[in-house]
Amino acid sequence: MPSLEDEIQKAGGPLQLLRSGRSGAYAFPVKPEFTNWRDEQESWRSTAALMDLSLHMPDLIVQGPDVFRLLEHIGANSFRNFGPMKAKQLIAVGHDGNMVGDAILFCLGEQLVRIVGRPPALNWVQFHAETGDWNVTVRKDERFVLNPNREYYRLQLQGPTAGEIFEKVNGGPMPEIKFFHMGKFRIGKYETTALNHRMSGFPGLEFFGPYEELQGVRETLLEAGAEFGITQIGGRAYASVATESGWIANTLPAVYSQPEMKPFREWQNARSFEGTLAIAGSFVSERIEDYYVTPWDLGYTHIAKFDHDFIGREALEARIDEPHRRKAWVEWNRDDVARIFASMYNEGADRFKHLEMPFATYTATQFDRVEKAGAHVGNMNLTTYSSNTRSWISLGSLDEEAQVGDEVELTWGEPAGSVDSPFYERHTQTTVRATVIARPFSETTEGSGNRQVAAVGVA
Repeated sequence: MPSLEDEIQKAGGPLQLLRSGRSGAYAFPVKPEFTNWRDEQESWRSTAALMDLSLHMPDLIVQGPDVFRLLEHIGANSFRNFGPMKAKQLIAVGHDGNMVGDAILFCLGEQLVRIVGRPPALNWVQFHAETGDWNVTVRKDERFVLNPNREYYRLQLQGPTAGEIFEKVNGGPMPEIKFFHMGKFRIGKYETTALNHRMSGFPGLEFFGPYEELQGVRETLLEAGAEFGITQIGGRAYASVATESGWIANTLPAVYSQPEMKPFREWQNARSFEGTLAIAGSFVSERIEDYYVTPWDLGYTHIAKFDHDFIGREALEARIDEPHRRKAWVEWNRDDVARIFASMYNEGADRFKHLEMPFATYTATQFDRVEKAGAHVGNMNLTTYSSNTRSWISLGSLDEEAQVGDEVELTWGEPAGSVDSPFYERHTQTTVRATVIARPFSETTEGSGNRQVAAVGVA
């Protein structure tokens, strides 16, 4: 099997490889809709949303005496007080300080951690485990399309009525589980392990157990939750969760260009996640480094800590005083949205890039250019119609010059000739007026329209 490095050289460089468009939008391997995506979206704000995370994310199981030393060597975040029945968001950067990826660590024993998330962070850990001098073993519990006999199911129940459902299936009050800690409770006759974290931005738990118990656990929850408005979330609504909650889920792993990353590129195969990614959107640069992002861009400055040595520490420390982008949302002008939809009726070539509902991001790694007063101030990575806000919103990173309330302009669609892929229909680029907004809404101001939300997510 050719390596990722072989594939880059064959294509003529990383940008040529990534612009070949070999992967379209990621389709979640979950039934698209159980009812309809609009009511499903609203359920995590109004009642309780049941999300199935069992199918689309791989797990990397790392075990052995050096598991914590290995993760500390890779992670830009602190590992003080990390141990059994605790979780942590792994922030992995490359030698240049740019993001390789992030994932959630589930510590299930003194020398046992399951890493769950998108493949880049997992692949980066596996590479170091297999090529470095670490006393650990690794194995992968691949996602369902590659591995129908998974080890664990993984579900989330989130929303204002989730607590009442949990108490009902547990047969009494729930144990107190601190944020990003784990605890055990019952779902009828089944014991499950829960992590307290919020993906939709509202109260709830993520919980997991033996995969063979998935159907029984789901049926128990649906029966108990019927009176509380429990709603199963299909793939269409689930794809929009990250945009609302504030997790930029589709960053480009910074592995394609630096000399220090060549051993990884030679280790990784051409058919890997990194080898089949596509890049698209209205932002076009001839430097792949312009597509890389830092922890600052993603809102991870509170997580990255310089209390230990890790890959990329020196590069990050050297960049502390530089200007940084920050995670930000923009809300689209509704008249411009209507104009895009109306273009479907235009004869001739003046047809704009289609806005798929509810999730309009159409490639695995997307960058939509944002300008303020004609100056480039950042890029949006995820675009979604939210039935909760009754608007189109995008999530990405913006310069400090673009503050909440500012009017900006987002360019939608590819410039002619920038990509050559059947995934992207022929279209004319257009611009959309937008407003920089604070987070879309808050669990503490339910129904008030206040645009605040606090969440950590995995998709």
